[in-house]
Amino acid sequence: MRLRFLPPSPIKTSLFHLLFPPNSLRTNSVNSPRLFSTRRSSLPRMAIPPKLISSSSSSIATSAPGNSLECLASKLWIKFRRESIFAMYTPFVVCLAAGNLKIETFRNYISQDLHFLKAFAHAYELAEECADDDDAKIAITELRKGILEELKMHNSFTQEWGLDPSKEGTINSATVKYKDFLLATASGKVEGVKGPGKLATPFERTKVAAYTLGAMTPCMQLYAFLAKELQALVDSEDGSHPYKKWIDNYSSDGFQASALQTEDLLDKLSVSLTGLELDIIEKLYHQAMKLEIEFFNVQPLSQPTVVPLTKEHNPVEDRLVIFSDFDLTCTTVDSSAILAEIAIITAPKSDQAQPGNQIARMSSADLRNTWGLLSGQYTEEYEQCIESILPPEKVEFNYEVLCKALEQLSDFESKANARVIESGVLKGLNLEDIKRAGERLIFQDGCTSFFQKIVKNENLKANVHVLSYCWCADLIRSAFSSGGLDALNIHANEFSFEVSFSTGDIIKKVESPIDKVQAFNNILENYGTDRKNLTVYIGDSVGDLLCLLQADIGIVIGSSSSLRSVGSQFGVSFLPLFPGLVKKQKGYIKESSSNWNAQSGILYTVSSWAEIHAFIFGW
Repeated sequence: MRLRFLPPSPIKTSLFHLLFPPNSLRTNSVNSPRLFSTRRSSLPRMAIPPKLISSSSSSIATSAPGNSLECLASKLWIKFRRESIFAMYTPFVVCLAAGNLKIETFRNYISQDLHFLKAFAHAYELAEECADDDDAKIAITELRKGILEELKMHNSFTQEWGLDPSKEGTINSATVKYKDFLLATASGKVEGVKGPGKLATPFERTKVAAYTLGAMTPCMQLYAFLAKELQALVDSEDGSHPYKKWIDNYSSDGFQASALQTEDLLDKLSVSLTGLELDIIEKLYHQAMKLEIEFFNVQPLSQPTVVPLTKEHNPVEDRLVIFSDFDLTCTTVDSSAILAEIAIITAPKSDQAQPGNQIARMSSADLRNTWGLLSGQYTEEYEQCIESILPPEKVEFNYEVLCKALEQLSDFESKANARVIESGVLKGLNLEDIKRAGERLIFQDGCTSFFQKIVKNENLKANVHVLSYCWCADLIRSAFSSGGLDALNIHANEFSFEVSFSTGDIIKKVESPIDKVQAFNNILENYGTDRKNLTVYIGDSVGDLLCLLQADIGIVIGSSSSLRSVGSQFGVSFLPLFPGLVKKQKGYIKESSSNWNAQSGILYTVSSWAEIHAFIFGW
């Protein structure tokens, strides 16, 4: 198993109390609790502590367009970044990016967009009437002019794409909902807000202008974001892409500037609002994002698409099997960090007598020193092991060759675990403390909702297996159980207990890359051949590499440099998921899972669980 130790560092007492509220521990605790550094490097370590905040904001902040994080518009974009991912992974956008979106679908989209743009222009007009600041009025006027220019562009495109500008198509339900929401907001018909005819002061009118911009800004920013993502996938010299003109328009400097100007205006109009009023804007912003996803999602497609993966899933004929690693794939902290910390904070002090009916334990000071020694030895030898298995030059991908090389890493992991057992550092942990810590373990943003989506979907009948190096499967079971996910199949090592205290021994089940892939294959063999299997593996480290490649679809989450280094040197290709799907869509001819092949040497990378969710299930 991966051991992620580092010498302990001070933390705030609140972290300790979140894991173990006052009076919750059944054994003695030490003063000044400590955990371990949260930094991730290219090497596995024996302890990475829990981050007691969601990881979503820190992981997306650097990629979010817009202004400073101090600005409202940027904060809202970051907070609802997940929705922008779901919009990008809709079948419509993927086919549009691939260039093989059927012209009938695009014509329908343009027709619907014309309805919406007219509502957008009217909403700007209403916002301008409400704004009492001259600069704000001028800014809104300029933005409205931009929308009118966009309407002209659409009118010019309609002839090129075979539409009659004089004939407006039937408006669909998603467009109606979006249009009605926008115009209702611009008319002041927002919960808790007076209508324009009843507004007593200019300031009240200004608030409606702010609310209107709150409902309009996400649309502008989303189009700017999507267009930039698509532009990066379209060859600038390739004139054959049928929708290049559309992509070029929304990725142009002019439109990108308009999107930023909308954000700036929202910030300006919101500067004097109360917390309650800012909450209203947040709700409007979020609702607009969801309506935008629905707008893209309902565009009628009469062609096979690679997304969502489960669209053609037939439980009678197909079996979807999803595998996942646990530590730092599902969680923000490695489980060994939690187990190490439980051991240290519940251990007796050097001058304390130990109860005669409990397993003899090291003192907290001795434990801390022992963990530090194990950490140093593990880190040094792990680096040496990785270096020893790397070929001097990159080689062509060969799964069997890679398996042989990783046998050395498996031997190393087994010896490292034996040292941990022999050291006695895991002796005397209370099962109740372990379960309590599991309940408070922080998951990666979107991970729990992904698995809940599977469990709650009775028609899907997907099978989920968690393969982990974790020393104690009870910690994993407790963590998932707290999210209502008792149905997941957990494959991990187990602690040996006497009554409810650990003996220090580990019942070894999964402790190496070879063990993981053997468990992977055994699970599939046990299912039999009555249905066709489609397998997905989600992981983050070298220990997951063989399973990632053995699955039909291997998805790497996170940015482990050691995984990429080992994989690349053995000929594995790492491809960002969205560009990979666009590439597959270009050659997608028929609806068949056979388009995904195990041991292809290609792994798909993502930055969040939202991408995985959007790819497999859609919105």
